[in-house]
Amino acid sequence: MVRKFCVGGNWKMNGDKAAIAEICKSLSGAALDSNTEVVVGCPALYVIYARGLLPNTISVAGQNAYKVAKGAFTGEVSPAMLKDAGADWVILGHSDRRQIFKESDELIGEKCAHALAEGLKVIACIGETLEEREAGKTEEVVFRQTGVLSKHIKDWSNVVLAYEPVWAIGTGKTATPQQAQEVHAALRQWLTKNISQAVSDSLRIQYGGSVTAANCRELASQPDIDGFLVGGASLKPEFIDIVNAKK
Repeated sequence: MVRKFCVGGNWKMNGDKAAIAEICKSLSGAALDSNTEVVVGCPALYVIYARGLLPNTISVAGQNAYKVAKGAFTGEVSPAMLKDAGADWVILGHSDRRQIFKESDELIGEKCAHALAEGLKVIACIGETLEEREAGKTEEVVFRQTGVLSKHIKDWSNVVLAYEPVWAIGTGKTATPQQAQEVHAALRQWLTKNISQAVSDSLRIQYGGSVTAANCRELASQPDIDGFLVGGASLKPEFIDIVNAKK
């Protein structure tokens, strides 16, 4: 099965109106590969603003959302609000949320289920820390995280899985294309065994972790890497080169 390459840009807690206008202008004017799906993860405050500046060929994502539609959850944003503001995706379970804000596998699973039920597409993030990798626990960790997701996600057609080794995020260290491919292939085997062959064949698995214009082509050539979730580089002009990694 041909899986459509998908590149997400996660702006994290960066940008103001001027900077976002600049990024949107640069993306709007760029010759982006039409065979690649492009999603930008925008701070919730600027979703409406970014949506108004981008062509319809580029989707907008929230970077987080809560597990219920509304209520006394001060400071939280619901999938319904993101949709109303013009987002059609949300990034959930990013390692920033897991590591800094102590979100559990279970909470992330619940958030994914609710976002999907509300009609948002989900980029669901998994990945191991440096300690876990050095202890030889990479597969154990990503299988556990994916296993909890699979308890909550019954239909995977609107999900992209993002494998982001925590030790490679923003550190300048990148998993080698071989290391990344190894984990992606292992995840596909896990999906075949624990969910279904159909989901394993069709689910797109992105790689994230210090992806740059310099390393994106070799990563993109790996058989089980179906796109990227890009952090810092998504704020720079090189994001266009990363989107065009398959071109």
